[in-house]
Amino acid sequence: MSHSGKKTALITGITGQDGSYLAELLLSKGYQVHGLVRRSSSENTQRIRHLVEDEAVFGESLFLHYGDLSDSSRMISLVGSLNPDEVYNLAAQSHVRVSFDEPEFTGNTTGLGSTRLLEAVRASGSTARFYQASSSEMFGASPPPQNEETPFYPRSPYGAAKVYSFWMTKNYRESYGLFATNGILFNHESPRRGETFVTRKISLAAARIKAGLQQKLMLGNLDAVRDWGYAPEYVEAMWLMLQADEPGDFVVATGTNYTVRDFLQFSFEHVGLDWQKYVEFDERYVRPAEVDSLVGDSSKISSLTGWKPGVLTPELARIMVDSEVQAVRRSQVADASVPLE
Repeated sequence: MSHSGKKTALITGITGQDGSYLAELLLSKGYQVHGLVRRSSSENTQRIRHLVEDEAVFGESLFLHYGDLSDSSRMISLVGSLNPDEVYNLAAQSHVRVSFDEPEFTGNTTGLGSTRLLEAVRASGSTARFYQASSSEMFGASPPPQNEETPFYPRSPYGAAKVYSFWMTKNYRESYGLFATNGILFNHESPRRGETFVTRKISLAAARIKAGLQQKLMLGNLDAVRDWGYAPEYVEAMWLMLQADEPGDFVVATGTNYTVRDFLQFSFEHVGLDWQKYVEFDERYVRPAEVDSLVGDSSKISSLTGWKPGVLTPELARIMVDSEVQAVRRSQVADASVPLE
């Protein structure tokens, strides 16, 4: 607990999709939030810019600290100095396709990074409750529906690194008595998703093609089945896990299944377009080993906390496309207001 009397939380990956929504949630609950930010020569805080620019929040309830999960000494000193009540480890190299190109880097950040943070909590004597962002990609080739008892069968370096982190989190829980919880989140999206992820690529393309700013969309496997949920709802599940009486491992999912082709149809129909006229196959986006179907069973967390998803894939696609349409319009208005020389 901080000197201010507020509960304190440390979020690694605060500049990502989930980190930004989690920061908003915790701030709304009166937390003092500390975020880990990697030093970069270019701006990497776009998703939390509205919080950083809010004088009533930044420097009062929100604090950012430079650091990296590859630096164990920094993790130990930061956890020791902050003594947070809760630690959320969301930082990772999180792009599955990229993990095939950078397997060692993915293992070092997504895998070993979690161990460095767990060790920082243990070594500093912290009583912080620890949340590890585990992933449905750990299940890989295991048939759906997947739950907490489903065997792991990862099909990518990313999935394998997440399996390592899962077991290290469980090991620290059982070996040292840490309140260390794994949240096994299935795909969760939002307008803040990175532009290289398939759902964001689709929603962005739908808006840009409708506006005449783009002609084609290149994609890989359209038959992959996924259980897509809404990121703001999923970060609430993260928080609920750390409020439980005991730590554990929890699947967070909607229990519904849709293909990439379905997401295309929902997105393009929302702006009155036939996706088949614009989408072309590009083998560069095909993974060396594919995960055919991920569909989660979240009955465990629902029974424990009452958490249930509200936004399913069709509505999610519309939310993301609407956001892109508005962004395109704002850009066009801004361009039109710039006087020509």
